Parts: sequence; structure tokens; C-alpha cells
Amino acid sequence: MKVALGPLLYYWPVDAVYAFYDEIANSAADVVYLGEVVCSRRRELRLEHWLEIAQRLERAGKEVVLSTLALIESEADLRGVRKVVSNARFRLEANEWGAVQLLRGRVPFVAGPHLNIYNPATLSLLAKLGACRWVAPVEITREALDGLQGARPQALETEIFAHGRAPLASSARCFTARHYNVPKDTCGFPCLDHPGGLALATREDQPLLILNGTQTLSAATYNLLGEADALRAMGVDVLRVSPQSQGTAGVLGAFRRWANGELSAAVAARQATAQADACCNGFWHGRAGMELVSAPH
Repeated sequence: MKVALGPLLYYWPVDAVYAFYDEIANSAADVVYLGEVVCSRRRELRLEHWLEIAQRLERAGKEVVLSTLALIESEADLRGVRKVVSNARFRLEANEWGAVQLLRGRVPFVAGPHLNIYNPATLSLLAKLGACRWVAPVEITREALDGLQGARPQALETEIFAHGRAPLASSARCFTARHYNVPKDTCGFPCLDHPGGLALATREDQPLLILNGTQTLSAATYNLLGEADALRAMGVDVLRVSPQSQGTAGVLGAFRRWANGELSAAVAARQATAQADACCNGFWHGRAGMELVSAPH
């Protein structure tokens, strides 16, 4: 089973991004997704920078995939997606159906988690259009994934979001700009001041969500490493870890040691849990996503 590092969802200074991926080059990740998924206005790194990082990672033996935006709002956004798609060297992850349309029949691509794939008909359509791997929606249940695995087209790999703050929604409105009471189009990029997003609590001061520009994330870290044996039995091919500002390489290492048979899923889950303030896995069990149904032992 492969271990993947998903695209960076936060907005970091360029030096921090380069330093992070230098560390990832020596990590346990088999697959690394690169590129801007959240906000087209985040331009600390342009495509040429991502391609430079991709080449470094490729030399380190990683499979590199370039990810596209999850929400296309304008012709300028579409031009940016076309520019990413025009790359002829690295595989693409399509996170919006416009990107799928641009990629169809051209090269094998990854159907990203933001396409919201819930039924065999959609899986079959994507395979016909050229998808070689699909990433299940973060809120998928065990029963739903089991059913889709039984019906997925031959040779289509399955990837699942297994660790990180869960990406719950994208919006045309920027919540970080709203927090600072500034216009979205001239926000001044306050996301740079929040490498892990802005925490949102309930009236009882309990962690609820993370505001990340136009994206909303879970406050708790979604952790399915304790379910890794079940995922393997279902035929899942790739487990995805989402980047965080601290501890990501350690989480990747825990996943790799489990995959290599060096640790049990329970022990590996405990090691991964140590990198997070709080964990959850409710979606997998058909419960509220913020719940932790069975704590790692």
C-alpha cells in the first residue's frame, strides 16, 4: 500500500514551503501532490516554483502529482487550470469537473476528493474519461466505500483521506478576509499569518472548525490509521496524509511502518495521534464527523 502526501491546503511563505518539501523529499511518502487547491489569489508560489519542487521530489524517488483548484470562479481561474493541465511531465489531480473536461482522453489523471464521487456510475464515467485513480470524499462511510470498491472499474486505484484536518467545504466567500473585515480581492493575504488556519470555537469555547481562506476544515484531525487493516482488506491502494505545519514527516513515517508490517495499526495510530491536539473519525462510522468513535489503543 502506498502512502501519499496531499496538496498543501494552507498559505505559507515561499521559504517555508521549500523547506517543508525538502523535508518531505527524505520522508516516507511514496506519492506527493503539489499545487494550489484552495485559492487562486495565493501567489507566493507560481507554477514554475511548483514544477521546480516537483523535479526535486522526483529526483528523490517520489511520484509527483500536480493538483488543480477545487473551485473555479472566473475565466482567470480557468486559465490557471489550463496552464497546470498543459504540463506534460507530471500526472494531474482534477479537483473540479472543468479540469476533468480539459484532461479527458489526453492523459491518465487522478480524480480528486472534491469531485464528490459517491456511486459506481460516476466511477465508471471517470474511468472512461481517463482516471487512473480516484480519491474518495472525506465523509465517505465504511459501508459506502466497501460498496464502491466492489463495483469500481478494473485498474482504477483507490485513495482515501486518512490523516489531517478534513476539508469540509469551499466557498466563493473568503472567511479569513471576513474575519479581518477586508475585501476578498484586496485582502492583503492574512492567511500568511495563520499557517494552520484560524480556529473557530462554539459558544461553549469548544473547537469546531478551522477557517482557511475560502475553505473550511475540521478543527480535529481526521485519523483513519486505526482502521488501516480494514482499508487494506477493502483493497484501498493509497492512504493520504494532509500536510500540517508540524509533525507531518512523523505521521508519514507511522503510516509507512504500518504498511511495512513493522507496527500494528493501533500502535501506528497512537504515534500519529501524538501529532494532533484532538482526533476524530466519525464519518467513517456513519456518525457526525467530529466524533471519535473508537480511540486508538
